[in-house]
Amino acid sequence: MALRGLSAVAVTASIRPPGPRFRVDSGTSRIPSSGCRISVRCKAVGESRQGSLEETVVYEGIYGPWTIDDSDVREVILYRSGLVTAAASFVVAGSAAFFPDTLKQNVDLLYVLGSGGLGLSLLLIHIYVSEIKRALQALWGLGVVGSATTYFCLAQPANKNLIQYVVDNPSAVWLVGPLFAALTGLVFKEGLCYAKLEAGLLTFVIPILLLGHLTGLMDDGVKLTLLASWMTLFVIFAGRKFTQPIKDDIGDKSVFMFNSLPGDERKALLEKLEQQKIQN
Repeated sequence: MALRGLSAVAVTASIRPPGPRFRVDSGTSRIPSSGCRISVRCKAVGESRQGSLEETVVYEGIYGPWTIDDSDVREVILYRSGLVTAAASFVVAGSAAFFPDTLKQNVDLLYVLGSGGLGLSLLLIHIYVSEIKRALQALWGLGVVGSATTYFCLAQPANKNLIQYVVDNPSAVWLVGPLFAALTGLVFKEGLCYAKLEAGLLTFVIPILLLGHLTGLMDDGVKLTLLASWMTLFVIFAGRKFTQPIKDDIGDKSVFMFNSLPGDERKALLEKLEQQKIQN
């Protein structure tokens, strides 16, 4: 997302209690306390807009007002597209469990596409605590390395595709599991932030299925039921992402703007906001 002019905006922005957003019908909005002009064309999918195409929606954040720009919209659309890619690839590949005579030659390619889609979403996901985001990305990386190792060193010599090898050798979950742990973390975040039922259920279905397969404590019928539930919930989850306003996946942009500031500018901003609190 574009951070041009961030320092000037952040350090002089006036703080107000979080409240409903307001619209500015002109192409630009002026923040009274700073005199800084912000001009953004809002093209957010799912945002209801009336009047001029140039109108800008201004949101009140913890560290000051913020708006949605074109780069924000692109990031959110790519984030959601990554989830759709991951869901579609997983569902088609997972269908091989119910129709074993189909897709035998293509499941590895689908696994790669799905992993790539998940990786794109983890790259673009907005999480306030950067350490959590990096942890999810690290899990994804471990899962990709483990999956590649399993495929080239174990599955190929046995003349099997990756998924079939993991099905026949439950211990391989240790190698591919981190990839799905990253997915579990993503859906947990979505369920926690937006109270999405399907995301909350996926948070439990994914690890239960993988652990049941790893430990051998789950029969095939239960595993197939959980797999079908996973496939259904994943499709619903990915599809419903496009029904949300763009701003939902951005979060409070002022927090990310604040975190990107150098240390001295953060301190100056906090002092400025504290003075304004006292004055008000």
